[in-house]
Amino acid sequence: MTHSSSLKTAPHRIAVIGGGIAGITTAYKLIRAGHEVTVFDRNRYAAMETSFANGGQLSASNAEVWNSWPTILKGLKWMFSADAPLLVSPKPSWHKLSWMAEFLAAIPRHDDNTVTTARMAIAARQHLRDMAEDEGIAFDCENRGILHFYSNRKDFEAGERTTALLAKAGLSRKAVTAEEVRSIEPSLQGDIYGGFYTESDFSGDIHRFTVGLADACARRGASMRFGYTVSDVRPDASGVTVVSRKVDGGEAGAEHFDRIVVCSGVGSRGLAAKLGDRLNIYPVKGYSVTIKLDSEEDRAAAPWVSLLDDEAKIVASRLGADRYRIAGTAEFVGYNTDIRAARIKPLTDWCQRWMPNMSTRDVTPWAGLRPMMPDMMPRVARGRSPHVFYNTGHGHLGWTLSAMTAEMVTGLIAEGDQPATEKKRRFSGMAIKPAVGRAVGPTAQA
Repeated sequence: MTHSSSLKTAPHRIAVIGGGIAGITTAYKLIRAGHEVTVFDRNRYAAMETSFANGGQLSASNAEVWNSWPTILKGLKWMFSADAPLLVSPKPSWHKLSWMAEFLAAIPRHDDNTVTTARMAIAARQHLRDMAEDEGIAFDCENRGILHFYSNRKDFEAGERTTALLAKAGLSRKAVTAEEVRSIEPSLQGDIYGGFYTESDFSGDIHRFTVGLADACARRGASMRFGYTVSDVRPDASGVTVVSRKVDGGEAGAEHFDRIVVCSGVGSRGLAAKLGDRLNIYPVKGYSVTIKLDSEEDRAAAPWVSLLDDEAKIVASRLGADRYRIAGTAEFVGYNTDIRAARIKPLTDWCQRWMPNMSTRDVTPWAGLRPMMPDMMPRVARGRSPHVFYNTGHGHLGWTLSAMTAEMVTGLIAEGDQPATEKKRRFSGMAIKPAVGRAVGPTAQA
C-alpha cells in the first residue's frame, strides 16, 4: 500500500489550513502516519471552493507546464477577446507583474518542469486509488483514459513534441488517427485531424472524493474545524499558534500546534507572509458547466471517455450516468469569482459543436480560482520556521497531483525528525525533487 511515508516519526499535533483536495489528502496522510490532525477551513463543508467543480480529469497527460513562448504569443493575441481561452486583464498590479516576470523567467525550465510534473502525476494515481478503496469512497470514477484531440495538423504536431517529453517521465500517450479518435469516443463529431490517447489516465468527481475523504479523516479522529476562518498564524520556538474564529460569529480562539501545513490555495500567499515566507501564488480563474443529462437521448449522446481539446483549452468528463462536466479558460483578473456569461458561453458552444446531439438546456455554471505559482509547480516545502510546511500552488492540476504532494509533505515532516544520516539515506535517491521541494523564500511583497 502507498498510504504514507515509510519514515518513522514521533507523532505531532498538526494544523492543516485548508479543506480542499490538497488539505484533505494531506490531513489523511498525516493521520495514517500517526499524527493528531486539526483541519481549518472557512467553509461549512469540505471542497467548496477550487475543489468543487473542476474538469474531473486525473491527467498525467496534461502535465505540460504553461511556461513557453507559444503560450505568451497566444495570450497577447487573445487579450482583447472576451471569449478567448486565456484572458489577462490589462489592469496592472505589482502582484500580477511580479508573477508574470517570474513566469517568463521559468521558460528555460519548461521541459524539466513538465517531466517532473508528469512523474508526480503518475505516482499520485495509486495513492489516490488506495485512499478511495480503503475508505469506500465512490466518486464517479471512470477508468476509460483521456483523449486529446486536434482539428489541425499544426496543433497535432505540437502535441507530438509534448508526447515525447511525457515519455521521458514514463507516460505512454499513443498517437491516434481521426478514425481511431471516433472509435475510442463515438459521441465525438466534427472535423478532427487526429489525437493522442492516454489509457492510464482516468476521471472522477473531485468534490465527492474530497468530501468522502474528509469524512474518513473525521472517523479516524481528526478535528474538522469547518466554518472557521484563520485570522493569524504565529510561529515560535516550539511550534505555531493558530488564531481562528467561527465565520458565523463568536470570540477568536488561539491554539498551539507542533507543526502547521498551509494548503489554502490562493489564500496561502497571505498566510505565508504572516509566517515570514514569500509564496508568489496568483489566482487564475477557471470556469465550468455541469450539464444534467435528463433523458435517455441525452445520456446516449454524451461521451464516456474524458476529452481534452488543446486548441480551445477545454476539458470534459462524464460524472456518472446523468452529469457531464465541461471546464476551461483562464482569467488573470485577481481575486474575483464572478461568473461571466461571456466565459460560460464558449463552454456550451463547444459542447454543441462537438456533441451536437446532446442537450445543453440544463446547465449549472461555476467559477473558481486556481492557485498558480509562476513556474506552474506546486510548492511542497518547508518554511523559514522549522515548524511550518507548505503543500499548495497546484494550479490546474490539484486533482491530479494532490495525492502525491500529500505524501511528499508527510515525508518532509518526518524528515525533519530524523538524524542527518537518516535524512540523506531517504532523500538522496528521490526521483521527484526539483522545484516542488525547494523551500519558500523570506517574506517580500509580490
